[in-house]
Amino acid sequence: MASASRCSSPVLCWHPQGLVMMAMAPFSARISRAQGPKTTLMLGAVTVAAGYVLNIFLMAQIWQLVLVSCVIGAGVGLAYGAMPALVMGAVPVSETAAANSLNTLMRAIGTSVSSALAGVVLSQMTISFGPAEVASQNGFRTVMGIGAGAALLALAVASPSSRVSGRRQQVTV
Repeated sequence: MASASRCSSPVLCWHPQGLVMMAMAPFSARISRAQGPKTTLMLGAVTVAAGYVLNIFLMAQIWQLVLVSCVIGAGVGLAYGAMPALVMGAVPVSETAAANSLNTLMRAIGTSVSSALAGVVLSQMTISFGPAEVASQNGFRTVMGIGAGAALLALAVASPSSRVSGRRQQVTV
């Protein structure tokens, strides 16, 4: 029998994050309809940053990791819901398919690069655990700080003062 402080499978600890991301889709749509997708993206970025900052302080218990992953999942759900509307509003109608494909590609590249960066940080910030070297808690805190910084950078890019236009360009035939 598994302890009350452990998930029976580490994968099960991440299921709530996926469920929260799905649950955020209707909220993302409502906020985008009422305030615009840029506002939704900004709210998502702030939520993700808050989740990463929260994780710097809450990483001792499984429930804390599940809570943090749900906060981050809520932010990702908001942001991912807003991105297609922003992309489609920024390009001519004839280019929406290519632009959305590029958005998907850039998300995959971003995920790969951020995973590699986290791996480098964690491999350099280790402690001895018996005969093995394992990632230290400070290494994880550093990765969370980098994630929060990246989310705040996304917020800055999405801010009203940025030059990205949210208007659809019409194509004449």
